[in-house]
Amino acid sequence: MLNLVLFGPPGAGKGTQSQKLIEKYGLIHLSTGDLLRGEISQGTALGLEAKKLMDDGLLVPDAVVIGMISNKLDANKDAKGFIFDGFPRTVAQAEALDNLLESKSDKISGMIALEVNDDELEHRLLLRGKESGRADDANPEVIRKRIVEYNNKTAPVADFYKKQNKFTSINGIGSINEIFDGITNVIAAY
Repeated sequence: MLNLVLFGPPGAGKGTQSQKLIEKYGLIHLSTGDLLRGEISQGTALGLEAKKLMDDGLLVPDAVVIGMISNKLDANKDAKGFIFDGFPRTVAQAEALDNLLESKSDKISGMIALEVNDDELEHRLLLRGKESGRADDANPEVIRKRIVEYNNKTAPVADFYKKQNKFTSINGIGSINEIFDGITNVIAAY
């Protein structure tokens, strides 16, 4: 099974590359935001717990998110693999994900990070903000804060996978197909 953590700051191209990876390898896109919304809309026990916390302005604990991921894995036992998008964001989450996958006799195949400089990210996000109307992509100050937050919080996760020899960095600047070719070359080595 091919289980990828697709990593990169906001605007790095994860969504675009995820779609191409899903088409080529038949993977299932696993986004924690989508999982949360799905569990809430289905009224599951985990969804109700998450909704209560979110309504109170609290973060959903890792254990609840891991439970939702476990449900998604169990519901797709015949999957060729998964793309983890937006998770893990902390070392604790990475450890919990490793433990969950190990309990299912599986593992992360690798983490692929799309590397894009801050100026290019800001340019891309401002463009996306104009096209999509997303408020968080329209304000340069908010964008810079998101990039700093990403750099500060997620660097330890990259180190976690580096220690397992599962981390590869890809240049996220170039044509969509050039970047995709770089990713598929990495996957071919798994």
